[in-house]
Amino acid sequence: MAPIVAGVDSSTQSVKVVLRDAESGELIAQTSRPHPDGTEVDPRHWHQALDSALKELTSHPIDAISIAGQQHGMVALDASGEVIRPALLWNDTRSSGEAEEINKEFPNIHQRTGSKLVASFTASKVRWLSKNEPESAKKVAAIALPHDWLSWKLQGGNQINNLFTDRSDASGTGYFDSVNNQYCGDIFSFCLPNAEDIHLPKIVFPNELAGETTSGIPIAAGAGDNAGAALGVGAKVGDLVISLGTSGTAFVVSSTPTHDLSGEVAGFADATGNYLPLACTLNAAKIFASTSAMLNLTFDQFSELALTARSGADGLRLLPHFDGERTPNRPNSRGQLVGINHSNFTRENIARAAIEGVLAGMVYAATAVSKLGVNWNRVLLIGGAAKNSAVQQIAAKLFGGEVVIPAPGEYVADGAAKQAAWALTGAKELPDWKDSKIETLTADYSEEDREVVASYLNLISKI
Repeated sequence: MAPIVAGVDSSTQSVKVVLRDAESGELIAQTSRPHPDGTEVDPRHWHQALDSALKELTSHPIDAISIAGQQHGMVALDASGEVIRPALLWNDTRSSGEAEEINKEFPNIHQRTGSKLVASFTASKVRWLSKNEPESAKKVAAIALPHDWLSWKLQGGNQINNLFTDRSDASGTGYFDSVNNQYCGDIFSFCLPNAEDIHLPKIVFPNELAGETTSGIPIAAGAGDNAGAALGVGAKVGDLVISLGTSGTAFVVSSTPTHDLSGEVAGFADATGNYLPLACTLNAAKIFASTSAMLNLTFDQFSELALTARSGADGLRLLPHFDGERTPNRPNSRGQLVGINHSNFTRENIARAAIEGVLAGMVYAATAVSKLGVNWNRVLLIGGAAKNSAVQQIAAKLFGGEVVIPAPGEYVADGAAKQAAWALTGAKELPDWKDSKIETLTADYSEEDREVVASYLNLISKI
């Protein structure tokens, strides 16, 4: 009987666990549990949810486990390993001023860490803690990321020296050099006094077993959620992954690092030893939900209506900056409906423009990555909204005529499971789990489509 591996996706909203055959990748079982809402959360809720999910699956023997999770958050621990305050998550923006302070203090930070900092990065939150909660800051003996902390809790959560992480998640801290695989002590010291006395998780190799659970199950390195998703869909060097969830991400598996002074592209590492330059947008599936609700349609009806409109929506353009925007960094930008005339102001054109506007924003994000010298050979479309037929067809047109649609799945958890299998076998290469359900969607890439993309890129650049 082949070994069984567990992959965990501990996201902002929930924890998802999959069990897969380590040799074939066959799905054996899966389950999930919700997480509390908020931008700061007591991490013990995450542990309780994970523990509950794993107990549901105890009828299956688990031979190795790996945890992928939400990036950037800050879990502050005292010398006994107790949580000092609720974890600050990536979506907590109160540390935006601190991010600017760090960028000003270290103007070449993008050359060292791959990224110019924003509020989401762990470093920004650590400095915020130091400035705003000095009594809590004095108690800090270790700083962990969400997936680090959960892997540590599986070990029993006793000795902070047992904390470990991987370079993909560490690359989102703002104080880690993923080229030389080492922490930047001076940046961390600027963020928190007495930094030399504070323990940071050990960096372990992507295919390394780094510990074991209290019941003796080996634990692999884990990964950040985007790196986990790249593993889950089988992305290789030169693959562009477009993920359409509540927000959108565009990332490319690259053999070379990036260093973007503009701050649009985060120079992350992946979970194999390569790099994962990434640009994100704040507005993706939420736009589809808002527009379909405004039109009093279900999502499927909205999709069908959009496909009845011509490419380009007869000149109607929807700039989907409903919540401001991250790429480009325009937090105060708002949505716009432009190019309206008597003939094009129709329900079907509005539906079409909503989809084209979101996808054009993803083209903009992907273009920001390509400007750093990172090119791609194929486009993989994933995320909840990627299941929609209109989104798929329009994406193929706007991204040059072809997109690859992986089979629906829990990509982050699947990636963690694949990593666990990799570490368990000790192989040099990742397991090759074949997925026959991958679909390649092709479409004509007409001059009209090129004009649609160009008009949106021009509109975005002027905001």
